[in-house]
Amino acid sequence: MKQLRVLHIVPRLFGSSGGIVGGAERYALELARYMAKEVPTMLVSFADQGAKRETMGELEIHVIDHPWWVRNQQNNPMSLRLWQDLKRASVVHCHQQHIVASSFAAAACRLSGRRVFVSDLGGGGWDISAYVSTDRWYHGHLHISEYSRSVFGHGDAPWAHVILGGVDTEKFSPDPTVARKPLVVYAGRLMPHKGINDLIEALPDGLELRLIGQPYDRGFVADLKKMAAGKDVQFYSDCDDEALRDAYRSALCVVLPSVYRSMYGVESKVPELLGQTLLEGMACATPAVCTEVASMPEVVENGLTGFVVPPNDPVTLRARILWLAEHSTEARTMGLAARQRVLEHFTWPAVVSKCLRIYQSVLN
Repeated sequence: MKQLRVLHIVPRLFGSSGGIVGGAERYALELARYMAKEVPTMLVSFADQGAKRETMGELEIHVIDHPWWVRNQQNNPMSLRLWQDLKRASVVHCHQQHIVASSFAAAACRLSGRRVFVSDLGGGGWDISAYVSTDRWYHGHLHISEYSRSVFGHGDAPWAHVILGGVDTEKFSPDPTVARKPLVVYAGRLMPHKGINDLIEALPDGLELRLIGQPYDRGFVADLKKMAAGKDVQFYSDCDDEALRDAYRSALCVVLPSVYRSMYGVESKVPELLGQTLLEGMACATPAVCTEVASMPEVVENGLTGFVVPPNDPVTLRARILWLAEHSTEARTMGLAARQRVLEHFTWPAVVSKCLRIYQSVLN
């Protein structure tokens, strides 16, 4: 493995300002950070200003400033300076297929004899892939769920693999000295396809709901606050990982109620490709409740590590939350099973091992 030199490319660096920065950006950063413990690894990203080269442990990070924002799309940056980093790599892993930077990297790698892979983490922008398929420009597609592989039409493709996702299980871990509270936690972007309105409607009396995430759709957030009037609903937009972990540790459950059809009637064909915050909460031994939407039933085992409920169904969601509140012993057992499921299937070292094995199989 030591002959590999891996370059990861993501439009925005997790923790940066500007654009929509969330689970996809965290995924790319954490995968690169853990991979750097095994082979030389660099993560390249883009920003309006403030070019930098820095290290995070063994990981080298390069932020390219003043890129061309394709059609002013904040998740679609491109710079020809990317080629200087591509030249240093033997394997390139793009973390979004449908952007110009990824198509450029794929073409450059093919022409220069490098191996190139892609994980589609959702989103995208204007790109040549809107007109011609770029699927086979990559040596492999590394999907983060079976749902992802299926929805992108790669179910039977031998070059499509499922690597899943991971959690820092040392950071996100239970603390037996922390008492559980009558608290429901949602963590993620505050956007309509997340179904947060259903969660507010479902919130039982006597329980607090903590909504942790950036208000990317301010009109939606304003509507949520109107719905929350008279209920114990708290909005937090600036929680760091420690505060987020503390919320998970003390919560009755973590809920991700994403929907295919929002309260405004807008359809979202791919609302979740994994469900990262479910994994974080589960790693803290907190039962998870999700909707039967997209990839999430792959994460939560209904009745064992939490509950899977129909989307757009506040009545059933409320009943499951109430059940957890009224059955503390069973809820604790579910939480422990949730933690064990993460340890067995969703750790970063496991994801890294899968990636390196796939990279190596193509190099050989």
